Amino acid sequence: MATIAPVPTEERSFEPYVPASRAPAELTLRALVLGAILGVVFAASSVYLALKIGLTVSASIPIAVLAVAFFRTLGHSTILENNIVQTTGSAGESIAAGVVFTLPAILLLGYDLSVSKVAVIAVAGGVMGVLLMIPLRRALIVKEHGVLTYPEGTACAEVLVAGEKGGLQARLLFQAFGLAFIYKFLMSGLRVWKEVAGTVWPGLNSASISAEVSPELMGVGYIIGPRISGFLFAGGCIAYLVLIPAIKLFGDPLTSNIYPASKLIHDMGPGEVRANFVYFIGAGAVASAGILSLVRALPTIVSAFRSGFQDLRRSVGTAATRVRTDWDLPIWVTVGGAVVLALLLTIMPQVGVNLLGAVLIIIFGFFFVVVSSRITGEIGSSANPISGMTIAALIGTTVIFLVIGWTGVDHRVAALSIAGVIAVAAGNAGATSQDLKTGYLVGATPRRQQIAIMVGAVTSALAIGWTLTLLNNTYTNVVPEHYPGVAIQAAAPDAPDRSVTTLGETMVQGGKRYDLVRINIPTGGVPAGKYLIDPDTREVAYLIDPGIGGRVREMNGRPVTKLDSPKATIMALVTDGILTRKLPWGLVMIGVFITLAIELMGIQSLPVAVGVYLPISTSSAMFAGGVVRWLVERRLRRDERSIAEIESGPGVLFASGLIAGGSIGGIVIAAIAAAVVKRAAAAGVPAADYLSHIGRLERVVGGVVTGGAQDLLALAIFGLLGVLLFRIGKR
Repeated sequence: MATIAPVPTEERSFEPYVPASRAPAELTLRALVLGAILGVVFAASSVYLALKIGLTVSASIPIAVLAVAFFRTLGHSTILENNIVQTTGSAGESIAAGVVFTLPAILLLGYDLSVSKVAVIAVAGGVMGVLLMIPLRRALIVKEHGVLTYPEGTACAEVLVAGEKGGLQARLLFQAFGLAFIYKFLMSGLRVWKEVAGTVWPGLNSASISAEVSPELMGVGYIIGPRISGFLFAGGCIAYLVLIPAIKLFGDPLTSNIYPASKLIHDMGPGEVRANFVYFIGAGAVASAGILSLVRALPTIVSAFRSGFQDLRRSVGTAATRVRTDWDLPIWVTVGGAVVLALLLTIMPQVGVNLLGAVLIIIFGFFFVVVSSRITGEIGSSANPISGMTIAALIGTTVIFLVIGWTGVDHRVAALSIAGVIAVAAGNAGATSQDLKTGYLVGATPRRQQIAIMVGAVTSALAIGWTLTLLNNTYTNVVPEHYPGVAIQAAAPDAPDRSVTTLGETMVQGGKRYDLVRINIPTGGVPAGKYLIDPDTREVAYLIDPGIGGRVREMNGRPVTKLDSPKATIMALVTDGILTRKLPWGLVMIGVFITLAIELMGIQSLPVAVGVYLPISTSSAMFAGGVVRWLVERRLRRDERSIAEIESGPGVLFASGLIAGGSIGGIVIAAIAAAVVKRAAAAGVPAADYLSHIGRLERVVGGVVTGGAQDLLALAIFGLLGVLLFRIGKR
């Protein structure tokens, strides 16, 4: 017979904002709809941000603020309805992180990535993360109340309570969103001023410094603070002021290529040196730093897994006769649902995993859901090492594949698909934990929150897949590329280790029809990727360079827009390195030893390693936002104000608006470019430059401001944005 578990003294003594004896409106249709809409917006924003810098920021607080503001215009709403809005909407950001950290690696290996594949993996991983976390709620949220703080969840509860009492500044979000959107459209769409300002010093062996003056990067830097943004910028300085000049210094006299480069170092600019060499060094640094962060958390991981498993056993024998604030979805729904989801993935053609893959998803998924939920309670979701967990799961999966002989090129996609589900599940489990903590503090019904976040996972998944493919297709370029004397011949279709796959498609380029092939393993000095092959000579004629992670950064003397997707690049290198064993390991190991040296200094290595991989133009712009945050904190300390107020204060709200407005502006520009791609091709300009071409705004600005003054103009405009953020942040 089932027994009712004794209620600890701390549980009995805690009284939420809305007591269990009251039952105001909560899981309403309008709350779900508004939450789903906001979730789609912030999911798209997070996709853009994760592709650009490999980071995302929590969306719970801005969504909570917007919920209060929207409902005030429509009439009164309850605090529990507002909580359902932020619960539904917050799923988008966490799922976007899990997807973008893994699935673009499929593109980097030369494969196609469809909207349906992204949607299936996002939905499966998102729902699984919620289901597997539910049995842990009482152990982590209730029993450990006062021990696990869940920083973002607690801050979000304070925002909801403040909104209930009428103390919010939602207009800051709208103002920042509008300002950032207009700023981004003028800069990146119409090219009124330069997007990247910087300089190269040829006399210092191509050392360079630059800054991408985008509003979303300023906002991210402000939110992550001066310490982390400083680490990122330090990594950029290592890459652009140390590694690139050193490679140029020692490589200039060489008269032959160094693998994996296909040209002399003497003829390379800083961007090409980065793409051919520093790219792999940074990847090795990030991968090793991610694994070290996971190893460092092992004591927490072990205790979290043990307590989570114990609570799972207790939940099976506990009666469900509890008060409203203690209702969860039934245990058979959570565990059974996760198993059914994993098995469904085996019959989904978009995913391509088998029964072993389903078993790995369940085992790794449950383990890392427990870990993610616990770590989020200690350090928050922003510092949750999801990428490190995913790398560990990917290494485990690929090693198992290697042992049983699954080393064919298609097995790489299967391994990445498994890692994608696990990454999304772990990310959404952390977000679910934060939301349930918020609900525990304000007096929400857990069962209704769990339903809401699953609704948000499903609706956001479609937006994530569409945004990912839109950005990749818009910024994909067909670039002339030649490897004289190298004939590309396809292996037999049933060969498990085939290095070249003929895709059975043709494409007209420059008035001639070419065969479309995918090189899976570097062949004859030709890197992996998709190419157009001359049907007569079988030589490479063009590279189809993807918009995500593409290696071509300049065409016809003009810079082209690419999204680096640093975390997915690491996943591609890990998978490719284990299953094909064809990587420039010398460069990768340099990155590993850089990470070890940083750790020996007692410095957190992961953000520095990410900075080594990212363009310095990205990290320097975030550092500018971190400096603004540092100035605000100094000012508030002088006024004896609590620094904790900054986490949900006007500066963070304004910075969140800058992130959303700038990111959505970038997506809108990409959508416009996709719509005019044929007109742009006829005009002979990249699609992303078509609006500025027809408006001739570049000529106008170029005629008024020339040379280095264009860089100064861009930096001045960016500086004014920083001054505005400082003035708002110190209120």
